Amino acid sequence: MMKKLTTAVATALLLAALPANAEPVQLSYKGIGLNGELTVPKGGSLGDGVVLITHGSLAHHEMEIVVATREALLERGIASLAISLGFNVDDRKGFYDCAVGPNTHKRYDAVGEIGAWVDWLKGRGTDRIAVMGHSAGGNQTAIYGAEHADPAVRAMLLLAPGSYDTPGQEASYKTRFGRDLSSVLEQARGMAPGELLEGVPFIRCESATVSAASFLSYYEPDLRGDTPSVLKKSPVPVLVIAGSEDKVVGDLRGSIAPQAGENLKFVLIEGADHFFLDLYMEDVADAIDEFLEERW
Repeated sequence: MMKKLTTAVATALLLAALPANAEPVQLSYKGIGLNGELTVPKGGSLGDGVVLITHGSLAHHEMEIVVATREALLERGIASLAISLGFNVDDRKGFYDCAVGPNTHKRYDAVGEIGAWVDWLKGRGTDRIAVMGHSAGGNQTAIYGAEHADPAVRAMLLLAPGSYDTPGQEASYKTRFGRDLSSVLEQARGMAPGELLEGVPFIRCESATVSAASFLSYYEPDLRGDTPSVLKKSPVPVLVIAGSEDKVVGDLRGSIAPQAGENLKFVLIEGADHFFLDLYMEDVADAIDEFLEERW
């Protein structure tokens, strides 16, 4: 409880520190309202370039790491648009609770939502966009960048991107929930897409109600879940930032760093974990600032 309270207070302080030109925005998409926060430096404009930030698993645009990223970018004169994925919920705010079902969202709904926000930004006069994602949002951002060649999207910025290889998911599911993923997958495959699985472990929930299509989208083997492979198809320059103490996404030094070259830059921040708290975020923002200076 104390940890949650401390995090909430820290987030509130970070939000309060943002200037008056940070404003909530909303986009209508497939029948629901998607929320975001647009932050533009004083005296700047969207035409100077915008970083579009997508959060991690079941999170939102006001979680601590996203707010810290926005603030650090702002200090460097960089505008940002931090978005909350919808998960099929209108006007969604805060963390998504997968225990409150039924869950009908799919893992890669995010790709379409990122694209909708890119179009929203272009409609407001910018052709300089960098798409950024943290953790699961890093994988979804990588897919968007690899599958959508848009001249306005100049770069991809992936912060501790997740990757969802089949053996890793099976082992993680078993360890976390004590159930075999293969048995639940077999059940879901035999159901109609909209039919509901009841009381199954899902993402972070021990027991959830989830449509067969939704469950399969998160756990069925899919090459798009392999972020290192997806990055090989990127038409735009990519910056991948990893923390040396990250225990969440695995060894990015082994899986992504070997791809470093003309189209991909890999930065390892020593001492940082998955959330790059405190001064580690300054290192993140410095790396982004340097990377974008060459590509805006």
